[in-house]
Amino acid sequence: MPERALTRYYEILDGEQKAKYLLSKSRMVDFDPDSNDDLLWKIHSDTMSTGSRPGRRTLLDLKSILGQRMLSRCRLCERACDKDRAHGETGHCGVGSAKISSDFLHMGEEPDLVPSYTVFFAGCTFNCAFCQNWDISTHPEAGTEIPASEMARKIELRASADGRRHTRARNVNWVGGEPTSNLPFIIDVLRESRANLPQVWNSNMYMTERSMELLDGIVDVYLTDFKYGNDKCALRLSNAPRYLGVVERNHLLARTNGEMIIRHLVLPGHVECCTTPVLRWIAENLRDVRVNVMAQYRPEHRAREFPEIAHPLSMRDYEAAVALAEDLGLDLCD
Repeated sequence: MPERALTRYYEILDGEQKAKYLLSKSRMVDFDPDSNDDLLWKIHSDTMSTGSRPGRRTLLDLKSILGQRMLSRCRLCERACDKDRAHGETGHCGVGSAKISSDFLHMGEEPDLVPSYTVFFAGCTFNCAFCQNWDISTHPEAGTEIPASEMARKIELRASADGRRHTRARNVNWVGGEPTSNLPFIIDVLRESRANLPQVWNSNMYMTERSMELLDGIVDVYLTDFKYGNDKCALRLSNAPRYLGVVERNHLLARTNGEMIIRHLVLPGHVECCTTPVLRWIAENLRDVRVNVMAQYRPEHRAREFPEIAHPLSMRDYEAAVALAEDLGLDLCD
């Protein structure tokens, strides 16, 4: 299996590199936590550009403060609800405090990632009619609140797994639902953690640029979900306005900041309008990433309300998608 798309990820696994969040914990910076937002963001930008400077706090401390500030007028995702989540308000996703639906050693992810310590959050920033995890995404209150310190200890246990290599996690995989609404909590977990495990951001990539800035220096591998090739389908099936511009922008930013595996779930009746333009865009803009063309679609949740996706994916459509990806020279997952 070629490793050219995930070179640094494998170097972390081999002990040759440190996970990015650990590097952010070692980068010192001087700032007053009571400073206004503009000044703190400027210090953050300068530190990301120029490196450490004398100080008593770390870059991850600064990211934590900025993340908590964003909760007071929530603009973590592109819906920019402006709700005061720090004091109990909720926006479109319905997420208040972070709720974890489940966490376990996942053996069903891409081969590069298995076994993956996967943390599923309740709630989502999308409303996908065909959501395969609708029981998680549509019930933001259904999970359990776990303190950041306890979550960090769980990560460290998965990093060691009593020394048995076959049960040791290769990474921490933040997913849902959608992890974006829980970014401040994730940062606080990492402030408490010491495990040298790559951090995987498993997301629909509908974050704001500010959220992308916070993720820079934390995420090692972006495991992205590139669903649609146009805004019309995204709005109709996922209630996601301005989808294409946001997701394309964030994919380019993510590849600048880390390594990447892109998932594309082939939808029945959407090969021409979505699969073809998505794969061509990847080929034109992100040649060095791994791509997973997925056949796992099944008509879940409200899919039967939409005639073209009310039935399983045909093998003919899936094979056409894979053939196109191969013709474009994409680095496909096994």
